Amino acid sequence: MMEKEERQAGVAAGTRIIILGAPGSGKSTFASALQGKTGLPLYHLDNIWWKADRTYISRAEFDRRLCEILQGERWIIDGNYSRTYEMRFAACNTIIFLDYSEEVCLRGIAERIGKSRKDLPWIETEPDPELVELVKNYRVENRPEVYRLIEKYEGKQAVIFKTREQSEKWLADLG
Repeated sequence: MMEKEERQAGVAAGTRIIILGAPGSGKSTFASALQGKTGLPLYHLDNIWWKADRTYISRAEFDRRLCEILQGERWIIDGNYSRTYEMRFAACNTIIFLDYSEEVCLRGIAERIGKSRKDLPWIETEPDPELVELVKNYRVENRPEVYRLIEKYEGKQAVIFKTREQSEKWLADLG
């Protein structure tokens, strides 16, 4: 995998934006701040997939809803759901990748315990062992695929952040 240094071609946001990163990286927080700056409709994939009772909709229903969103002209979509990477990369004009360390993401998971969130229909009361495992495996299982797709879709704006400070500065500079 050819790793790119942070690709930040100026401070601009597109109109069809995907936000990717390991669980706990702050995708939803970043997405909400970006929505505040751009006014674009925001879709949290976790809110589409999960029901309040911690069950989920069918893959077919999820895919149908995602395809409806992707047909729109303006949106921000936050979430991983790696099996849908390709369709989201194809439809977007801007890729934002929060490529943070495992430690930062695990701390992010710990810090959101007990907090109400817009991106999830329940309050987490303890770290989810499955989510922790996803973070621990992200750099090996998901990260290479994200970089491969960034290469494949090189004509799209890709903004890669290695630290929270970089992403916060980018948002601040957005206006």
